[in-house]
Amino acid sequence: MATLHFSLERMPTPLGQMLLITDDQAVLRAIDWLDHEDRMKLLLHRQYKEGDIVLQETWPVSLASQAMEAYFEGDLAAIDNLDIKPGGTDFQRRVWAALCEIPCGKTLSYLDMAMRLGNPLAVRAVGLANGANPISIVVPCHRVIGSNRALTGYGGGLHRKRWLLEHEQVLGRSLPLAF
Repeated sequence: MATLHFSLERMPTPLGQMLLITDDQAVLRAIDWLDHEDRMKLLLHRQYKEGDIVLQETWPVSLASQAMEAYFEGDLAAIDNLDIKPGGTDFQRRVWAALCEIPCGKTLSYLDMAMRLGNPLAVRAVGLANGANPISIVVPCHRVIGSNRALTGYGGGLHRKRWLLEHEQVLGRSLPLAF
């Protein structure tokens, strides 16, 4: 079994401390939040079953963290061209690729996503793949909402999903939260 070595950066954001995982080629593998670090590690292990994962804390500022900083400062396009490489199943990667096609400032429902993938009955599967997205924000799972336009699950918490959508100027303040 191979050992996969990834770099771990911690950076402050308006939403709390963010964790960024990159490989030795500076390709982004995961983004999550400090208060969800255990979940991030679990997702990494599920997606990279072929080896043990070693996270090495690093201090140099990667291109990914520079782009994320610019995104939080208002340059929403700064993250558009980051090199990413999520693990996951073929279906998950199809869902994540479809997420990347949702333009900034727009949202889709889980049903819309399933229909885009050619299977309107796959709404739950799309939701599960969305929830297993290892590279939040860059792979914009926060742009998927309920068919009734309500905010629904987000691995980083609904308060972050709301903030991200407002940052991208999608939401009015009156959108109901669904629990």
